[in-house]
Amino acid sequence: MSSGVVCVTGASGYIASWLVKLLLQRGYTVKASVRDPICDHRSFKQRRAFPVPVIAPFYFPTDDPKKTEHLLSLDGAKERLHLFKANLLEEGSFDSIVEGCVGVFHTASPFFHAVTDPQAELIDPAVKGTLNVLGSCAKASSVKGGYPDFCKGLQLWYVVSKTLAEDAAWKFAKEKGIDMVTINPAMVIGPLLQPTLNTSAAAILNLINGGQTFPNASFGWVNVKDVAEAHIQAFEVPSASGRYCLVERVVHYSELVKILKELFPDFELPEKCADDKPFVPTFQVSKEKAKSLGIEFIPLEVSLKETVESLKEKEFFSP
Repeated sequence: MSSGVVCVTGASGYIASWLVKLLLQRGYTVKASVRDPICDHRSFKQRRAFPVPVIAPFYFPTDDPKKTEHLLSLDGAKERLHLFKANLLEEGSFDSIVEGCVGVFHTASPFFHAVTDPQAELIDPAVKGTLNVLGSCAKASSVKGGYPDFCKGLQLWYVVSKTLAEDAAWKFAKEKGIDMVTINPAMVIGPLLQPTLNTSAAAILNLINGGQTFPNASFGWVNVKDVAEAHIQAFEVPSASGRYCLVERVVHYSELVKILKELFPDFELPEKCADDKPFVPTFQVSKEKAKSLGIEFIPLEVSLKETVESLKEKEFFSP
C-alpha cells in the first residue's frame, strides 16, 4: 500500500477516472479537481476534516451529479477522495488543491473534434490550463513532480493543443525546477467508468452502431487501464524521466473492423472505406521505454472487446 496525498485534475474524465480508481486502490488520498463537484453531507464532512483550506464555492451543488457519482462510489472514496472545483483558465485556481500534495497528475484537457473556435475550445484550456496547474505546483513546496497527460494545416486542433501544451510545460518545468514526466498515449479505449461517452470510445461506437463506412486512417491504440497504470508508475518509479509514448499497436481502421468481426460475428459492421484513396500506412512505435515502467500492454483485441461490452453495459449501444 502506498500513502500520501496526490492531486488529479479533470478527475471525472475517461483516463482520470481510472487513475483515481487505481490511486485509491494503492492507498493514496486523492484530491480530485472537477468542473462541478457534487455536494452531499458526506463529501462536505470529508472536506471539513481535510487539513487544507477549502474554498467556499466548492460546496455549490452540481447541475448534473451523475458526472461525479462514479468517483464517489469507488472503493476507498469515502475515506480518501476529496472533490474540488477548479477552472483551468483561472490563475491560482489550483493553488489550494495542490498544496500539501506530493504529486500532481494533470489530465484535464478537452478532447473533441467538432470545434468552432479552436483557440478558445482546445488550445487555451490545454496550454493555459497546463501552465496554471504547473504554476500551482511551483508554489507548493510539497510537490515532488507533475505528470501531464499528453496540424494547423490539417486542422487537427486537438493535436495542436496538446503539442503546444506539452512544449510550454517542459519550458516552464525547466525554468521552475519542477520534476516532470509526460505520458503520451495514443487513442485510448477500454472500459468506461464515467457515465458520458468520450471521444475515443465514440470512434469504436461509430463502427458498431450502423456506420456504412470506416475512416481511411491509421492510429495507435492503447487500453485506458495501461494509461492510468503508467501515470502511477511514472510517479512511483524513481528512475522515470522524460516522455513516455503509450501504444499497444498501430492499425488502420480496416484492421479494427476485421478484429471486431472476429470478436462479434453477428454485428453489422462497415465494409467500405470512406474514400477510394490508398489506405493510410501504419507505423511503428517503440514499447521499450514504456516497458521500463513495468507496463505489459493489454492486447488490442482485449481492449476492443472491453470497449464494446462497456458501451453495451452503459446503453450507448444495443446490438
